[in-house]
Amino acid sequence: MKKTFLLTTATAIILSACSHSEKKADKSIAVADPISEHIDSSISPKEDFFKYANNTWFKQHPIPASESNNGLWKTIQDTLNEDIKKICESSAADAKAAKGSNKQKIGDFYFSGMDTANIDKAGYAPLKEEFNKIDAIKNTTDLLTVAAHLETLEVPALYGFSVSKDDKKSSQYVVDLYQIRLGLPERDYYFNTDARTVAIRAEYVKHIKAMFQLIGQDEKTAAKTADNIMKLETTIAKSCRKMEDLRDPYKNYNKMSVAQVNKLTPSIKWEETLKQLGLNSVDSIVVGQPEFYTALETNIKTTSVDDWKSYFKWSLLNRYSSDLSKEIEKEDFNFYSTVLSGVKEQKPRWKRIVSATDHSLGELVGQVYVDEFCPKGTKEKLAEIGNNIRSVYAEHIKACDWMSAPTKEKALSKLNKINMKVGYPDKWKDLSALQISRDSYCRNMMNVNNWYYNFMINKYGKPVDRTEWDMEPQTYNAYYDPANNEIVVPACNIIVPGFEGRMPDDAILYGIIGGSTFGHEITHGFDDQGSLYDENGNLRDWWTKEDREKFVAKTKRIVRQFDNYVVLDSLHLKGANSQGENIADLGGVIMGYEAFMKTKEGQSKELINGYTPSQRYFLAYAYSWMVNMTDAAMAKQVMSNEHAPAPFRVIGPLSNVEEFYKAFDVKKGDKMYREDSVRVKIW
Repeated sequence: MKKTFLLTTATAIILSACSHSEKKADKSIAVADPISEHIDSSISPKEDFFKYANNTWFKQHPIPASESNNGLWKTIQDTLNEDIKKICESSAADAKAAKGSNKQKIGDFYFSGMDTANIDKAGYAPLKEEFNKIDAIKNTTDLLTVAAHLETLEVPALYGFSVSKDDKKSSQYVVDLYQIRLGLPERDYYFNTDARTVAIRAEYVKHIKAMFQLIGQDEKTAAKTADNIMKLETTIAKSCRKMEDLRDPYKNYNKMSVAQVNKLTPSIKWEETLKQLGLNSVDSIVVGQPEFYTALETNIKTTSVDDWKSYFKWSLLNRYSSDLSKEIEKEDFNFYSTVLSGVKEQKPRWKRIVSATDHSLGELVGQVYVDEFCPKGTKEKLAEIGNNIRSVYAEHIKACDWMSAPTKEKALSKLNKINMKVGYPDKWKDLSALQISRDSYCRNMMNVNNWYYNFMINKYGKPVDRTEWDMEPQTYNAYYDPANNEIVVPACNIIVPGFEGRMPDDAILYGIIGGSTFGHEITHGFDDQGSLYDENGNLRDWWTKEDREKFVAKTKRIVRQFDNYVVLDSLHLKGANSQGENIADLGGVIMGYEAFMKTKEGQSKELINGYTPSQRYFLAYAYSWMVNMTDAAMAKQVMSNEHAPAPFRVIGPLSNVEEFYKAFDVKKGDKMYREDSVRVKIW
């Protein structure tokens, strides 16, 4: 995916679909322009291009106490939030909206989230029925029954479970079992011995203790409960693979019969468990990490029922804590936002509930957003840029000097078959069965999660719906789906802050929408993971042996490059974990540049505010990653996210691009310079 954060501001505007003016820019006239206004001339572009391009903005806009980051993405998200707020408030104001209508569901959900008096009065009561089910567990049979039930509420209990596209037969759905999500963001949090991580573990135990005290346990009992949960989670984490080990789809694809899975976990009769999960007549299961299930069997036998009950309660409470009373929500914020991400204070309530409404009812909100806020022509403009990037990609594949003709032919076939979904879906999900009321915010959340669970379950046994979107038009992000061989670019990606009422020049369009969006996502089809899938989305080796070896050798170079970047103190980036995104960034910036150079502006020699077209393109690319983060948030991203922090998404790829060197006269001895022998050149 292109981005890991969302964004906004009152200065953001939506590009119109009109064509460029034929009038040439007068190089003697300065224009209002965030690209040049954000430059910090005290920093050389040859030393740190990220700060050179963005640091003036960072100086003028410190990270708010309620945020873990600030920059372009937050600016855009603020604009989106204002739009979504209007949708939520107008819907909530209509208490007589027809039952079951989109307006009723959006309005009642938002109203219930803003009804703090009712939420605080209820405390943790919305979870008591589920706590009672957990308390009633007496044996392993009960344990498995409750674990299956919790899955239907999106509460991880014993295992990871989903119905998803079969990697090796992408036209059908398959049952997936994989390692569980734990309370800390990633397994290394349980084992790393650096001071930062050790401190986080200590705070996590304190957090669990505080949460159990808030639901009625005395201090001594809560302390013991927290210690036992941490011990159990640490034991479970030992059997989980590291993030970088989850990147190989072959090693994480182990198709087995139900009988074979039963042998991994004799204590679990999967035929019965699958029925409890809502599935009948399952003939095979893809087990992602078999060693996790071997260990699960041991854990079931050696962990007491009481410890499992405490762990189940914690998983449930942790999942819904932000939807409960002020004291519980505040404690949840203290650990997951303050300790892990360095956020000092909560956002205003309306922002939190607008975000929750959009996250939960995004399909319904999206329909209104498209009608009221999305300009006509958005789809066409996005498709135009995307197809121009695709054309450049084809040229690169044809000219690739390390790939043989047979592999090129298949690569071009895959490229041509990439389905570009842009703007918004032509068909929306049917949420008519979802029940939403003004009575209980937490219950609404549980209903939403249960609806999405059932939506997933009902796919089993049916053909894959390739028209489905996994993002809404008001989500500032994008993704590539290897199993569908498609990229999805929602409508709001057309937003470019700082260009009020006017069309940005092509350098901006191609630097942001071309390079960091379309170029990035298309390259995901040819990164270390995406390249393993064929033109139809099936996990199948379509390379010659020699070409694959050459490709892997090139990807190892980008891993080494990013391994050497130091983020904080002695914390290095994880090159193996972030290589897919780094490959996509490198491919994206190159394809965007070459597509831009085919435009009228790209071919001109005119200056805008003193910068050449090439310079403005690279400045625009840096603008697309203009994000400043707290140290805690940056450390968390390195530990638990496949994307490198924003500075390295500019410095890393550009230091491999010859055209960037020429644009800013980068030479040997400059920090942005890399010897040609170590520069990464893939696509």
